[in-house]
Amino acid sequence: MTNQPYGGGYGYGAQEPPRTPYQQPQSQPQAWPGQGYDDPYADQQHTQQWQGQTWETQMQPPVVAAEETSYLPPQGVAPVASAAPVHIPEPAPVAAAEPEPEYGPATLAGNARITDAQRARAEGRSPVIEPGMQPAVLTAVLGLLLAGGAALGTYALLVPLVVLQGVTAAGWFRLNGMWPARQGIALGFLGALAADAAMLLSDRSPGVILGTLGVWVLLSLVLQLRSHADPDERMYGLMATVVAAALAIAAGGYLAADSDAVVVGAVAVAAATVVRALPVATAASVVIALAAAAGAGYAVGGMTSDGALLGAGAAVCALIGHRAASYDYPSRFVHFTAGVALPLAAAGPVVYTLGRMFG
Repeated sequence: MTNQPYGGGYGYGAQEPPRTPYQQPQSQPQAWPGQGYDDPYADQQHTQQWQGQTWETQMQPPVVAAEETSYLPPQGVAPVASAAPVHIPEPAPVAAAEPEPEYGPATLAGNARITDAQRARAEGRSPVIEPGMQPAVLTAVLGLLLAGGAALGTYALLVPLVVLQGVTAAGWFRLNGMWPARQGIALGFLGALAADAAMLLSDRSPGVILGTLGVWVLLSLVLQLRSHADPDERMYGLMATVVAAALAIAAGGYLAADSDAVVVGAVAVAAATVVRALPVATAASVVIALAAAAGAGYAVGGMTSDGALLGAGAAVCALIGHRAASYDYPSRFVHFTAGVALPLAAAGPVVYTLGRMFG
């Protein structure tokens, strides 16, 4: 640079030190003309230089390249531990889809991948579990209530009969794996109530049972046609509703039968179900149950062969209903609904028919 007069402390003819980028010139007091001026800060002029925007560099962290901040999976070399290491889990590799293993054969020790019914079949046992003694006792109690109500009169018989019909409708739906199916249960139970009311109005005429059953089959069809379920599910629902209504309405045979026949048949069913629940081999328990029912019918029916035949016939239907309630490992709810009601409900039409035959 050229020499300037009044050099601002640099001395006459002195060179101005080179400026760094963003350096601002320092304002120095000027000397009077003709007088020299010694700058007391001349020795510190090189220490008072600063860069522009230096106040921001004291507060900001150092700039780090983007490559250093991005996460890269380790490539076989362990990362260098920092002052405060943070563990970042590695992304789990997507495993190749493997075929689902097939269920192994059942063993006596048990296999968690198969059901109890499958294990029983594989081990050569029957997959059927019978209701047991407690439902059999309840069946016997309900049968004795029917017998006592029939001995007292028609309306006394109606109370346990209505209970039997409601439990029958609910138990059949649950036995078929359809739960909750409130509309179907309600429809079957209402069909039974309609049949009972029609019999009371018609002096216990059995013909109204068939008429009510036909009407309720039509109502079941309408109900399933309005359903938005799949065709297969609608078919299952239709069959369950029709059969539940048929069984509940058929139990009304006790109301149409003679009171003496109801007493004999209900007592025989009670005896047969209790004996069938005893811990005896299946074939032996069936024979003993039929014999017990025939004996109970003979004793209650006035020591006649007609009573024995009526009791045996009612017991055959009761054992069929008992077997239906034992199908393929049912739940406890099935045992205490279908297992209680089906033996008595199945025997209702036979009690009416044999009662009319034997007078």
